[in-house]
Amino acid sequence: MTMILLAGAVLLVLAIGAALILGWANVAFRVETDPRIDAINAVLPGANCGGCGCVGCGDYAAAVVQQGMAVNQCTVGGASVATAIGRIMGVDVKASWPQRPVVHCAATQEQRLLRAEYRGERTCAAANLVGGLQGCIYGCMGLGDCTHACAYDAIHVKDGLAVVDYLKCVGCGACVRACPRNIISMIPFKADRVLAVCCSNKDFGLEVKAVCKVGCIGCKGCERLMPDLFKIKDNLPGIDYEKYDSATDFAPVLNKCPMKRLMYVGKPTPRDLEATKDQELPKEARADFKTTVDETEWRG
Repeated sequence: MTMILLAGAVLLVLAIGAALILGWANVAFRVETDPRIDAINAVLPGANCGGCGCVGCGDYAAAVVQQGMAVNQCTVGGASVATAIGRIMGVDVKASWPQRPVVHCAATQEQRLLRAEYRGERTCAAANLVGGLQGCIYGCMGLGDCTHACAYDAIHVKDGLAVVDYLKCVGCGACVRACPRNIISMIPFKADRVLAVCCSNKDFGLEVKAVCKVGCIGCKGCERLMPDLFKIKDNLPGIDYEKYDSATDFAPVLNKCPMKRLMYVGKPTPRDLEATKDQELPKEARADFKTTVDETEWRG
C-alpha cells in the first residue's frame, strides 16, 4: 500500500513539474502574432482557393501584414473584402475589378477538323501529350480537367468545349491552373459582360481554316478599327483591358470580324435569360477518367 501511495505521489510531482515547465516554455518561447493577421483572416471568405497566389487564406493574411502584399488580391471576396482589409491595414484601396476566367476557344466538337479517335486516359493532361488528337493544337480538348478542378461547379464541358458558368464562378483560377494548353486566362470584368477573343490559334489564316471552321484568321480588322484597344501578335488579336471601357460601342468591330471570334462573355443579361427561357439546356458531358487499362481484356 505504501509503495502504491509513493508511486502516485511521484507521478503527481512529475505531472506538476511538467505542467510548470510547459507553462514557462509557452511564455518564454511564444512568438508574438500581429493581431492584424487574425483580423484579416476573420474577414476572408475561407475558401482557401489559391486565387490570390498564396496557399490559403491564412497565408494571404500573413503576406498582407508581413510582406506588404496588395489588399485586393482575394478574387472570391472581391471589393467588399478588399475594403475591409484596407481598413485593417489603414490603406486606401485602389479601384479594382473582379477577375474571371475566359476560355480562349469557342469551337464545338463538330467545328473542329482533322479529329482522331482518342482512346487514352480521359484527361486533357494525358491527351495533350499525344499528337494528332485534333488538327488545332491550340484548341480546347474537352476532356474536363478544368471541370474536375473547379470546386464551385462553375465550368462544364458542353459539346466538347469548356464553358464557364459565370453565375457560379468566383474567380478562384483553379480552371486556369488545370488547363494543360493554357487557353484559359483571368481577365478583369469591368462589367457583367465583357468582350473577349475566343480563339488561341496563332497560325496563318489558311492553316487555321484547315483545322477549324471558326478559328480566328488574323485579318487585323479589329486592330485597324480600334488600334488603341486591339493588338495583333502572332496572328492573333489581344485586348488591352487597361484601356477597355464597357460603354464603348463595339458593334463596328463585331461586324467586321469575319469568323465572329470576338464574343461577349459573362453573366447573361435579363434579355438573354428571357430569350432562352423556353430552350432545353444541353446536357453536361463529363470525363469518366477511364484509362486503356480499364477496358483491356486480360488473357493468360
